[in-house]
Amino acid sequence: GGRRHHRHHLLPSSPFFLPLKPLSLSPSISLYTPFSSSSTSPQQLLLDSQENQVDFDNWDPVSASGVAESFNFDDSFDSVELKKFETPSIEVRELEDIPDQWRRARLAWLCKELPAHRTPTMVRILNAQRKWFRQEDGSFVAVHCMRIRENEAAFRVYKWMMPQHWFRFDFALATKLADYLGKERKHLKCREIFDDIINQGRVPCESTFHILIIAYLSSSGPSVLDEACNIYNRMVHLGGYKPRLNLHNSLFKALLGKTSSESKQFLKQAEFIYQNLTSSGLEIHRDIFGGLIWLHSYQDVVDMERIAALRAEMRSRGIEESKEVLVSVLRACSKDGNVEEAERTWSKLLSIDGCPPSQAFVYRMEVYAKIGEPTKSLKVFRRMQEQLGSTSVAAYHKIIKVLSKYQKLDLADSIMSEFINSGMKQLVPSFIDLMRMYSIAGLHEKLESTFLRYREVCHPNLTVFNIYLDLLVNTGNLSLAEEIFHEMRGNVAIGVDSRACNSILRGYMTSAEYVKAVKIYNLMRQKKYDVEIESSLMERLDYVLSLREKVIEKPIRLKLTAEQREVLTGSLLGGVQIRSDEERRLHAIHYEFNEESRIHSIFKRHIHDEFHEWLGSHDMMVDSTADIPSSFTTISHSDFTFYADQFWPNGRPCIPKLIHRWLSPRVLAYWYMYGGYRTSSGDILLRVKGSSEGVVSILKALKAKSLHCRVKNRGKVFWIGFLGDNATFFWKVVEPFIIDELKGLLKAGGDSNGSLETQCINFDSGSESNEKNSGYIEPDTSLSD
Repeated sequence: GGRRHHRHHLLPSSPFFLPLKPLSLSPSISLYTPFSSSSTSPQQLLLDSQENQVDFDNWDPVSASGVAESFNFDDSFDSVELKKFETPSIEVRELEDIPDQWRRARLAWLCKELPAHRTPTMVRILNAQRKWFRQEDGSFVAVHCMRIRENEAAFRVYKWMMPQHWFRFDFALATKLADYLGKERKHLKCREIFDDIINQGRVPCESTFHILIIAYLSSSGPSVLDEACNIYNRMVHLGGYKPRLNLHNSLFKALLGKTSSESKQFLKQAEFIYQNLTSSGLEIHRDIFGGLIWLHSYQDVVDMERIAALRAEMRSRGIEESKEVLVSVLRACSKDGNVEEAERTWSKLLSIDGCPPSQAFVYRMEVYAKIGEPTKSLKVFRRMQEQLGSTSVAAYHKIIKVLSKYQKLDLADSIMSEFINSGMKQLVPSFIDLMRMYSIAGLHEKLESTFLRYREVCHPNLTVFNIYLDLLVNTGNLSLAEEIFHEMRGNVAIGVDSRACNSILRGYMTSAEYVKAVKIYNLMRQKKYDVEIESSLMERLDYVLSLREKVIEKPIRLKLTAEQREVLTGSLLGGVQIRSDEERRLHAIHYEFNEESRIHSIFKRHIHDEFHEWLGSHDMMVDSTADIPSSFTTISHSDFTFYADQFWPNGRPCIPKLIHRWLSPRVLAYWYMYGGYRTSSGDILLRVKGSSEGVVSILKALKAKSLHCRVKNRGKVFWIGFLGDNATFFWKVVEPFIIDELKGLLKAGGDSNGSLETQCINFDSGSESNEKNSGYIEPDTSLSD
């Protein structure tokens, strides 16, 4: 008979099997961390006392106070699953069992050579073996790569095999490869193999589902949590598996690891996890109940019956309600206006902790406000001051909001003065409530004096200026209204929006200032703002426009202004992307902002206003700053062709050869605001992607402007550093073009204003270049890692 071949089995008990590392997620660390790779540094998250331009119509005073919004899990919540998964074994022959000496030698050479090369070279090597290379050879090489932990190489071999005419799908090989990639947290490659398995009409193993979910949860990105939930649901519905306890807990913890505004959308998913835990008979940790109640309490419409059912289930299991659970119940009662339940919960909270947290007092104030008892809300506020010996920002916001709503003019004004004298920041929401109260009461002088007091203690804010502008227009003070409008338009920290333009347009039309009205109307057309004025004034405006234009009005042709061109150049250096169609005729600018960065949260509103007319209808129609998405894209337009050719040829970022001509102070300022940051020591760093030759061109141009710097590369990213006095001089150059609200956060030198230095660039190590001393860079030495 033929020679009997020994086969190598890859079993779970083999040393080739890697146990799954249990996931431990800290609730204080966000799962979504854009720009978290070593080659990319996010803008620092600044939590200092300066005002932010936020949506005060949907202001949450509790979250604004600095109280932690994410759910706090107990240390005992994490569990470890030691039981191994059952996976199919892979059968491959040992090298010495291969009969052909030439084939053995070639396979041994491939096993040694392939892991040492990158994808293009590896593909060329494999292509050269097509005449003799077959399925069993590919499996042998892939398994060998996995055995020596070269899983990336195994993946590339597997993907090369798939389009070959002799390829036969191997479920065991695909499963093992997906599991190994997932254990290395390579979620995209693991997902690719996962999808291949499903496309072959097979159901992935439980291990593949489990590992892929954990890989997603361990990764960063805007949709990893959604994908993890999707895979979890398919694991239950498609695979019919019962996930293990640590997987339930890890996913549940990830759902609640974000802030309340982001986590509340996952209520149904959290309830599904709870349902699976119950049906599987697994132990349910007390934080599952606490987390569900916490999620329910943050919903816009609170389901008090469901909260009551969860609390009853906790009692039936002998689980005591913690302080956090009771605070969540109070929060739910404040939205529902359930005074009786709120008082019972308050009494229980006092029995647990004689000194309740400040947010519990705020929720009691809100409960009484819901039933029209502002004086009782005030009593709770005063009791909080007595009991805690201090007053939180959230408490001031809430009581002023309540008193303003019920037109308690003197009380609201008195507490506002107390708030200002306390030295606390974040005064803007309360100023807005106060000004709206006076506007409703028709007390125009009080509104104006409040506005003047606001200007003395706060940074400029669009909502406040809009309220005051409405007052001036409504009272016929058009000259001052015009002055305020021009101030808003000229100050990038304020800007103008549709409401401001409609207000001043109404003032011009009422006063028969038709020439000025037409100018504002043209500005609104350019910015694509809707005209929202009284029908009688609209008819008059149409008549004026018809007299001025003898022919049908032509649509305004979009054209970048000189300022927009400089803004765009600086943003592109900072990392903004360009998206092109297949023929590269039309191009669009794609802005992406770091959600965790306070600098970006301010800067995105400015950019949104600056390029408003260039945005698509979906991105254009936002009601407030909070509605501006963290990423948006302009319409595709031929005006962006120049920038695509210069900065993004072949779909990749590049430093233009003529960049030295375009480094104006405004360009440098926008580069700094979007793609740079200030270290805790006050130095300034600018981030740029491109070639070393392009960086040399930038450094020479900076040196010609007496801007001396150092540069260092990390991977494909270069960091240009302005250190010490050089940072101060750089700041003097760019300061006139920095948004007012960001000046305190980005100014060189001094303390860090609470900045978190997330990237440490050591310019004193060997892999850096001192432009000041050398005047040029040797790309092969100075900029190497």
